[in-house]
Amino acid sequence: MLQLQAIRDRKEEISNALKKRNIDADTLLDTILQLDEKRRTTQTQLDATLAESNKLSKEIGMLFKSGKAQEANVLKAKTVALKEASKAMGDLLNTTAEELQTLLYQLPNVPHESVPAGSTDEDNEEIFSEGEIPTLTNNALPHWELAKKYDIIDFELGVKIAGAGFPVYKGKGARLQRALITYFLDKNAAAGYTEMQVPHLVNEASGLGTGQLPDKEGQMYHVGEDDLYLIPTAEVPVTNLFRDEIINEKDFPICYTSYTPCFRREAGSYGAHVRGLNRLHQFDKVEIVRIEHPNASYQALDGMVEHVKSILRELKLPYRILRLCGGDLGFTAALTYDFEVFSTAQNRWLEISSVSNFETYQANRLKLRYKDEHGKSQLAHTLNGSSLALPRVLAGILENYQTEDGIQIPEVLVPYCGFDSIN
Repeated sequence: MLQLQAIRDRKEEISNALKKRNIDADTLLDTILQLDEKRRTTQTQLDATLAESNKLSKEIGMLFKSGKAQEANVLKAKTVALKEASKAMGDLLNTTAEELQTLLYQLPNVPHESVPAGSTDEDNEEIFSEGEIPTLTNNALPHWELAKKYDIIDFELGVKIAGAGFPVYKGKGARLQRALITYFLDKNAAAGYTEMQVPHLVNEASGLGTGQLPDKEGQMYHVGEDDLYLIPTAEVPVTNLFRDEIINEKDFPICYTSYTPCFRREAGSYGAHVRGLNRLHQFDKVEIVRIEHPNASYQALDGMVEHVKSILRELKLPYRILRLCGGDLGFTAALTYDFEVFSTAQNRWLEISSVSNFETYQANRLKLRYKDEHGKSQLAHTLNGSSLALPRVLAGILENYQTEDGIQIPEVLVPYCGFDSIN
């Protein structure tokens, strides 16, 4: 959530920056500033009314002690009127504050200056690529056909149990999935991230804190009776560990990693681009989350990018990195780098990771602060990244490592899964 003081001080700058997202925010910003002025004016009037009421109350007590009951009763009538006025002002203040909060939730984060302008994913900027795209045989298969051929993932059985987008992993497919999870967690722990196990459901306050609510409410599974949401990513519960917290400056950086299943309703279209593991309603992901001092957050972001690179190098998967344009940037992010692995059998790039800096946007919602050297409370910066999302990594391994005799396992994963091929 953008800070009101920033909107007051830099309204034109913020408006121009949001145009990178193809958003004309002038009317919304003006309305926010008008409501903010109304809120502040009402607060000033309420404070003055309460102060006058308190002053009269003291005078009434003194008059009664002095035996001047008649004069005291005259003042009591005034205090009744003041209490009624203060109640009306308090109600107006609460209503105005709620309206203001609702409008602030509608404003996305301001893009970082390096974010390119653009409307769609076609305008994203490729900044890096690495790895050799393998040459496959003419009878190479996409991963959904390989999964069926070697009986390692059953998509139809998942439909029977839950519906489309809920695959069942079997035998070596399940073991490879588990191997990837453990490998990712081990890599993250070796890089200094503390492993956390967190709830897979969160309350509304947690969804609001990291920005999934109200922006993505329709994409989240909601348990109505308990008013809880199934998590779309470990980012939500892990970052909310610090909601309403004041961090010691000496504790930066705070680095966590967590494995969770992820749940996303994401009603999608049909076709090869959403077949198999390409788009799921439930999938596994290992996440990294950082809480950083504002002066160090972009250096930390670069470090997260290098960390994900190191994993893909060990897996020996061809990949590229995109800097997302304004039109493709997530609602809460200031800057995002997407990693995509090349699927040779599908002849297309598959997104496998997003690494983002949210600056103070989430921290302002979360009231996540630290004390600076002068003892003043400041908002921290939050960052997160997929390290990694499993479905498309698994798809890339199955397709790029296929041979006429079966599917080879990346060398780094063999100790984790206990076999070197699927055939």
